[in-house]
Amino acid sequence: MAFKIALAGIGKIARDQHVPALMASPDWELAATVSRRGSVDGVEAFENFDAMLEARPDITVVSLCMPPVPRFDFARAAILAGRHVMLEKPPGATLSECHALKALARRAGVSLYATWHSREAAMVAPAKAWLAGKTLKNLVVTWKEDVRKWHPGQTWIWQAGGLGVFDPGINALSIVTEILQDPIHISSSELLIPENCETPIAANLTFAHPQGAQVSAEFDFRKEGDQFWNIAIETDQGSLVLSEGGATLSINGEMQNAAIGDTALKGEYPRLYANMAALVRARGIDMDLAPMAHVADAFLLGKRVSVEPFVE
Repeated sequence: MAFKIALAGIGKIARDQHVPALMASPDWELAATVSRRGSVDGVEAFENFDAMLEARPDITVVSLCMPPVPRFDFARAAILAGRHVMLEKPPGATLSECHALKALARRAGVSLYATWHSREAAMVAPAKAWLAGKTLKNLVVTWKEDVRKWHPGQTWIWQAGGLGVFDPGINALSIVTEILQDPIHISSSELLIPENCETPIAANLTFAHPQGAQVSAEFDFRKEGDQFWNIAIETDQGSLVLSEGGATLSINGEMQNAAIGDTALKGEYPRLYANMAALVRARGIDMDLAPMAHVADAFLLGKRVSVEPFVE
């Protein structure tokens, strides 16, 4: 039997990824949407979240796709109403509220899932398997994209809590924290913040590694032309490059078997929803906050550098 699910926040990511994944899955029935502006053809639409919870007690799962700042109140309301909750990345605006949701879900006996879609890219698991047992020497993240192309009109990104360039950058951090054997932590951070914004448009990070490996990341929202979502790694037994956000993998200069481009990325959200279905059946909780902790540390240690205003 399919679980009935409500999708709250019908924006670009919901239309591009969540809705197709749900429609194609035997585990799910998209039974309602909640949005002030968007809807899905053939699906009951609500403008008010509390009204949906009251009107549709048969909906047992809620997937939240709105920006992170308002998400806590919606997640809390859903949990208190006995619903299982799936959180788009990042899972919240602060670490404290994410811990609060986890404790609340545990007391309520419902499932809670902090999703990291880039961990489900086609070649992340093979990269992790290859790295096992090897000694890391160097890791460089290069995550550069054009914000005007990928986040048009999303002004919330530039407001406090919107993360700025860390909205895509946290995807890279989710991969790094998944594939590395040893935990790392940020040792220095430089945040480039437009004069008219509250969040960074670019960031340069260095990390401390327990075995002394060199680890760094460069995030930039200003990249025109070719876009880069790459993680280059050197070990004592060779090197690998994860590219296209984890969709392709090269080991010692040889491309591994993988679907290229969009085909390789289309499995991310179907796998997330398969994971959520398994969590609901087990009433489990998956709230890995390691990527978000790095972002919080980057802001805590960040040297602020003012740059020219951002104009879309």
